[in-house]
Formats: sequence, C-alpha cells, structure tokens
Amino acid sequence: MLSNFVPLASPDINETDINRVVDVLKSGMLVQGENVGLLENFFSDYLGAEHASALSNGTSTLHLALITLGIGPGDEVIVPAFSYVATANVVELVGAKCIFVDIDENTFNIDVNKIKEAITPNTKAIIPVHEFGLACDIESVMNIAKEHNLYVVEDAACALGATQNNKKVGTFGDFGSFSLHPRKSITSGEGGILTTNNADYSAKIRILRNHGIEMQDGKMEFVEAGYNYRMTDFQAALAHSQIQRLDHILTLKQTLADVYLSEIKNPKITLPVVPEGRNHTWQTFHVLIDDSLKQSEVLEFLRNNKIGANYGAQCIPAMKYYADKYKLDYKEKFPNAYRAYSKGVAVPLYEKLTEDTVYKISQILNTI
Repeated sequence: MLSNFVPLASPDINETDINRVVDVLKSGMLVQGENVGLLENFFSDYLGAEHASALSNGTSTLHLALITLGIGPGDEVIVPAFSYVATANVVELVGAKCIFVDIDENTFNIDVNKIKEAITPNTKAIIPVHEFGLACDIESVMNIAKEHNLYVVEDAACALGATQNNKKVGTFGDFGSFSLHPRKSITSGEGGILTTNNADYSAKIRILRNHGIEMQDGKMEFVEAGYNYRMTDFQAALAHSQIQRLDHILTLKQTLADVYLSEIKNPKITLPVVPEGRNHTWQTFHVLIDDSLKQSEVLEFLRNNKIGANYGAQCIPAMKYYADKYKLDYKEKFPNAYRAYSKGVAVPLYEKLTEDTVYKISQILNTI
C-alpha cells in the first residue's frame, strides 16, 4: 500500500534553515553567540518564562537543574517509571536516589494519585515527564510539591507547546527542561533549553554551563567547577530558523494525529487519550497492543510493510542498570509502565508526512 519506506521520524530542515547555519559557519563565531541569545529569547517569550538558557542537550538541562537545586547524596527524587532513561540517569549522576512511580496507562504520564505514597523525609524533588508531548497533570503535581515543600523539574523534552488549562508546560515548576533532538518538533541536532522564573537559578545555570566562569569587572573568574554544556551558535541558528514555524508544525501534527485517531479501528489497538484541559503536541503517536500480540512481531510486520516503528520509551526499573541496583519487582510494582514499555508501539508522525500517508499507515495497522 505504501510505495516507499516511511521512517519513524525525519526532521524537516529547509533551505532557509540551512542558509542560517551556513551564515554562522562563514562568520567564524561558532560557539554561544548571537543566535543562542535569539533562541533563548524566543523560548522565554513563547513560554512566558522569565529566563531561558540554551545547553548542549536535554540531559544536561536536567543535570544542571538538579545541581542548581542542591540535590545530591542522601536525597530522593520521584520520577515516573516510564520515560526515556535520561530522566532517571541525571538523578544517579548527582548521587541521589530514584523513587519510581507508576504511570496512568491512558496518558503514559505519572499517576499523580501515587505520588504522595512515594514521599519520604528524604524526598527533595519530583521530575514529572510530559510524555510523548502530552502535558501531565502538572497542576496536581505542583499542589503536592507545595504541600510537601518539594522542588519540581519538569521534563518537557517532548512537549514544547503543550499546555494545561492554557498555561504552557515548562513554566509550572522550578525548572522546565526541553530537548532539541532530531525527533522533536524543533531540532538543533543535539541541544536543550532550560527555563526558570528564578533569576538566581538562571545565573547559576549560565555559570555552570560554561566551565564555571563568571564575568567580574570585565574579567573571567572561575567560581564553580563547571561543565562544558554550551550550545554552538550554528546549532542555535538551525533551531531558531525552524522555530518560526512552530505553530504551523504543531497544527499539522494535530491534523495528522486526528487521522490516526479516526482511522485506526483495530480492536487490538488502544489509542492514546488526551484529558480535558490539556493538549497534545504529538512528538510521538504511541499506541498499545493487546496481549494477543507480540510487540516484536508487530514491529517486524510494520517494517515489512514499509513503516518505521519502535517501542516508545523504557520501563526504567526494568533496564539492566536500575534492575541490578534497585532490584525492584517492576512487573508487580509498575504494571502500567511495564505494559507501556512491552506493549507500546510508536508509529510515524511528523510534519513531512501527508494525511494520505497517515491514512495508509492506519489501514495497515487495522490488518494486524
């Protein structure tokens, strides 16, 4: 039915984007220059955040957020059991302990009804993930955090433009972390943006990303043992050029998602749910297959039918490092996360696709 293979993802980079990058390369000013500032300003204005810092990727953003909040050995951080593993890795990198919480199977986001039971005297923060581009119930997360005096670092890697009750994610918590990986709506190849409304936090992030340098009286002072987490200016130019099309991209993705939602009618496939008061930015269109089907066989079937597909994210406690360290009965403790990992299928959804192609993919899914 499909004449050509449809990859799971493909970034939409046009000639204008390429020319912006070439201009930077010709200028010779390659690291953290004018375009980094333009990109940071766009994020601040678009999201309504006071401060935005461009970093090397969406893992370094989370890492520096935890460092800035002073989280380290002896502390516990609540993370969803289903996410890309980097969400938990940064907790390990600062020497803290991951406390996993199961997800809501309908939304693939953290189950807010299970957060309170995971809180202990050692809990310092929550990292809620807006999984696949859907805002989690971040308002409830914030209420819990306020009640228990906890920090909140929003992992909005996939969710630029997502909202709850018309407020954009990444602006609720102490920090909002965004990724510019090629599978995201906007890409710089690798890159990340960290937002905050706290001026002191923002100042520290900018010091930490640049080797611990603070300018004092026109001179460099190394005031922290910092990192090289800077974004190059040609990466920023690529992202800043694309981001002018962001609203169009998100609208088109919603149109394509609507085709899937209306045309997939296979009773063996469960479609994603978007709760009232929230919107989905569709970084991934992620479905669940029922127990009569094997994930590996479904993925092979789709690839044989020229459809790029994969599982969506990890049940983190089931990954070898976390299974060996924490020794949790993840199938029993996190059944929804494990099911999303073992029965989830991500299918193509990005702005270079046509409605006709998505319709054809839907019909193939209906034959499984």
